[in-house]
Amino acid sequence: MKKLQDLLYGVAIERIVGSTAIAVKAIEFDSRKVEKESLFVAQKGVISDGHDFISSAITKGAVAIICEELPEVCTPGVVYAVVENASKALGQMAANFYDTPSKKLTLVGITGTNGKTTIASLLYELYSALGYPCGLISTVKIAYSNKVWDNSHTTPDALTLNKHLADMIEAGVSYCFMEVSSHGIAQHRTTGLTFAGGVFTNLTHDHLDYHGDFKTYRDIKKLFFDQLPHTAFALTNLDDKNGLFMLQNSKAKKYSYALKQHADFKAQILECEFSGMLLKVQDQEVWTSLVGEFNTQNLLAVYAVAELLGATALEVLKQLSLLKPIRGRFETFQANDHITVVIDYAHTPDALENVLDTINKIRTKNETLITVVGCGGNRDREKRPLTGKKAAALSDKVIFTSDNPRDENPTQIISEIMEGVAPEDFRKVLKVTDREEAIAVAGNLTKPGDIVLIAGKGHETYQEIEGKKIPFDDMQIAQKIFLNSKA
Repeated sequence: MKKLQDLLYGVAIERIVGSTAIAVKAIEFDSRKVEKESLFVAQKGVISDGHDFISSAITKGAVAIICEELPEVCTPGVVYAVVENASKALGQMAANFYDTPSKKLTLVGITGTNGKTTIASLLYELYSALGYPCGLISTVKIAYSNKVWDNSHTTPDALTLNKHLADMIEAGVSYCFMEVSSHGIAQHRTTGLTFAGGVFTNLTHDHLDYHGDFKTYRDIKKLFFDQLPHTAFALTNLDDKNGLFMLQNSKAKKYSYALKQHADFKAQILECEFSGMLLKVQDQEVWTSLVGEFNTQNLLAVYAVAELLGATALEVLKQLSLLKPIRGRFETFQANDHITVVIDYAHTPDALENVLDTINKIRTKNETLITVVGCGGNRDREKRPLTGKKAAALSDKVIFTSDNPRDENPTQIISEIMEGVAPEDFRKVLKVTDREEAIAVAGNLTKPGDIVLIAGKGHETYQEIEGKKIPFDDMQIAQKIFLNSKA
């Protein structure tokens, strides 16, 4: 139980009706979960408005309401607090409810369009190998204390976040590495958290269905760094044109990393093949099983964070050499007849270009590169023709297929992808709506030594179709097709 007045600490309150001395047993923003002695936060969402459910919450036992607009009739005995932004208030109150757990461990946030999952996951693996009790909050999973939870959002809601952080403290966790999405920043899920450091990876075309335009998307990312305390570090990628912009107004200690620019942390690729790369990191050579320029940037960010947190260079480099690729991130296997299959999560035009560029730099050009890719439904439609353009231009053959069509017609999505294909690349293209069939077609097209990239879903183990999640794993399907069909 917490006193309402303690939960409201740090919240900008415009008006209060009733006494804040009452005790609250739980905070809820979903009226269906409200129980006796709960506090209900009425958020204005994209789909629904929590204010419409205030009466329902009170009927279920809510004793306090946080809202942006006071109801016309206030229920006697219920305390109302009017705030400017209920989502922001929720973030702060969630932190207060769980005794601000982010202040009791070292929390590092990673934001950007691409690379967040890889960097957060590799830092988790690195620090675990160094012997530190660690936590991970990522697109792929939430993990600590030898337990793993599925995660439906890259950045969970504020209550879930703080509950996990509090449980981490209870379990003795000292470091937590967390992906920070633009949705999470915009919806104030990270409000109330204290970060020891922040990392900017890059910024490319994504989530414009939600943010509206690129400038808004960029400025939301920048907000994360604007809000870092002066005790934190802010690490930015100078190879991205938005790298310096991100740190313009940050109070944190500023550091940079880059492959192509002068920076505090530098790296270069000495050798690269499908089995791994030889890198020079801060004048020290290290072999890694990760592949590609984008992964070199990811590894450099991991190295930089570790050094900024106080680890020694040699112990970090030793562990970097032992790290394995993250599931669904340039994950490869050798099929029959020396066919190389690459599974990658690349679902933005830029990420797809990075992966295809990497493959094209490694390959001999005596083989055929076949790409299987689609675009998600109910998401940023501007990405579709750009994806089509990149895929067709950088592959020898491309099969456009279904990704997560959600509520859209997958055939229509493929038509919009096709709009970006240059006329000279039409001959390279096949359209196969069923994703498993598309992968099978790629298998039938291969000859010994060829390369197949299956892009867009990576680690995902399902397809979202008309509100249902249907089991589907690119790696399992690909192994079934490529390890059997050529035997």
